[in-house]
Amino acid sequence: MPRKARIDAPGALHHIMVRGIEQKKIFYDDFDRDNFLKRLGTVLTDTQTPCFAWALIPKHLHLLLRTGIMPLATVMRRLLTGYAVTFNLRHRRHGQLFQNRYKSILCQENPYLLELVRYIHLNPLRAKLVPDLKSLIKYPYCGHGTLLGKKKDAWLSTDYVLKLFDSKFYKARKRYIEFVSKGVSQGRRPDLVGGGLIRSAGGWSAVNALRRSKTRMKGDERILGDGFFVEKVLAEAQEMLEQKYEIQTRGYDFDWLVKRVSKVLEIDSRDVLAHGKYRHIVKAEFSSTHHKPIRYAGK
Repeated sequence: MPRKARIDAPGALHHIMVRGIEQKKIFYDDFDRDNFLKRLGTVLTDTQTPCFAWALIPKHLHLLLRTGIMPLATVMRRLLTGYAVTFNLRHRRHGQLFQNRYKSILCQENPYLLELVRYIHLNPLRAKLVPDLKSLIKYPYCGHGTLLGKKKDAWLSTDYVLKLFDSKFYKARKRYIEFVSKGVSQGRRPDLVGGGLIRSAGGWSAVNALRRSKTRMKGDERILGDGFFVEKVLAEAQEMLEQKYEIQTRGYDFDWLVKRVSKVLEIDSRDVLAHGKYRHIVKAEFSSTHHKPIRYAGK
């Protein structure tokens, strides 16, 4: 059965999971982990992609990202391709590093953002990389310590997460650690690592209850959220697809867009695609990639 296309738009919240091919390690040591984090920080900053949680495990990694001005696929391609090249060179290996394509679940924000932050940051504890919560605070390859002010990751949206607990940071951190502590006993959460009706509803018993009450919900394995959220996302995705084909039939393509931006901003077309921090180039890059945001916040 062919894989379904990813669903993405500015404002979409994604739980991303990347695994090593054949369950092999993607991080052998701290040099690998530090190299990945340096690349992650650079890519997220350059693409203005907010990150709310992250954790590196020897054989896999988790990220909680919100799509910014760049499509998620572009962000992940830059991150994973660059890392894989340097990893292979350093360890004198060839071939694919990651298992198939990364897994990305588009998530409804209101019920899932904090649950995912907790779940992702507890990964090192579940993987027995640290013995307890106290040690997790000092673990350098997870965003948990950053939220508690013990280390700095400038690219992590610390303020956004903490303000969901309290407007005052010292109270927010106290409530955050209490929230995380309650999640330790939950263990693995299959409902948070995939979409679909069963997981979104909370399991088979919840689905059966919905059926008995004659409540109909739509499910999709690419989306984690209630039926109304799933329908909204799919409807907007279809609308975007229809717009894409309409644009193509009118003869508008990337080359046309570059020429149009060049004409409007009165700069050479080569500068539109050039790298650099010059104001006219940045403005051209933004014009070429930015489109009307679609917020999947579920509010």
